[in-house]
Amino acid sequence: MKKLIPLALASALLLTACGSGNYAATQMPAEPAPTTSSAAPTTTAPCDKTTELQSYAPDGPLPAPMHMTADTTMAKIQARGRLIAGVSADSLHLGSRNPLSGQIEGFDIDMINMVADAIFGPPAPGRPHQVELRVISSPQRIPVLQSGQVDIVARNMTINCARWQQIAFSAEYYRSGQKTLVQRDSTAKSTADLNGQTICAPAGSTSLDNLKKKNPAVKPVTADTDTGCLVLFQQGKAQGISGDDTVLAGDAAQDPYAKILPERFSDEPYGLGIKKENVDFVRFVNAALAQMKTPGPSGTSAWMTSYNKWLGTDLGKLAAPPAAVYGRTP
Repeated sequence: MKKLIPLALASALLLTACGSGNYAATQMPAEPAPTTSSAAPTTTAPCDKTTELQSYAPDGPLPAPMHMTADTTMAKIQARGRLIAGVSADSLHLGSRNPLSGQIEGFDIDMINMVADAIFGPPAPGRPHQVELRVISSPQRIPVLQSGQVDIVARNMTINCARWQQIAFSAEYYRSGQKTLVQRDSTAKSTADLNGQTICAPAGSTSLDNLKKKNPAVKPVTADTDTGCLVLFQQGKAQGISGDDTVLAGDAAQDPYAKILPERFSDEPYGLGIKKENVDFVRFVNAALAQMKTPGPSGTSAWMTSYNKWLGTDLGKLAAPPAAVYGRTP
């Protein structure tokens, strides 16, 4: 039976970017922006499964807000007056536009606000988070960092060795995993039962590669955004969606005719993407992340508060955030 696209989803497709804080949230061009160099990426440190989660250790405690050390990446951001971040606007609970307020919100957005607050201080009446959000697609995540169009990317991006060749990552801030969403009346129990079916996965994602490896007999189709895959699914042009459990939880919340198969066939450690050369900024972000993960006087960390708000209902209770792994050298 043909299904209608839910009102919230239709609205997300029609809305253009609007305000976030004092700055307009801008939609990046549909095609990835060209990078500043066509040369092959260069390596820094050797990387394999035992070291890919290693990031750069913090230099020490965070400086006081608005007192960034001169000649650092953070000082340049402070002088500009805002942090510029690449985010999603259609990944429910991670980074999506609230249809009532027009603001982009979610777990990934909380990570960005945490970094901005470490530079500028927390928001106050009349002064929101000092952030400019630029809406990007999955394939744009690395190019917009390499070209310097954004300072940081928070868009459910998996840390892996191939990407370390092109950009740098913060320490892990969340551990997701890949699952598959199908029609509620599907008899499939796992991805192995989807032979010959058209399954959507975001372009430029690890989900697409994992899907092909898991079941070469499926017919993969791609979309640049999470909403794009959901629309194909709701139009009957795809029989399922394969991707991070965080994203699929948001898809299922928007579609009562969908269910998520219990099989989880990958680990997807999320990191905040940062330009490869900006090692000082990576160290700063890791110090801010460590602070966010540390329980406060109430016994709950800011990280856990954010997780419980955005993801806990769908993905279950967590005992603690993922531990940081350091040891990478420039």
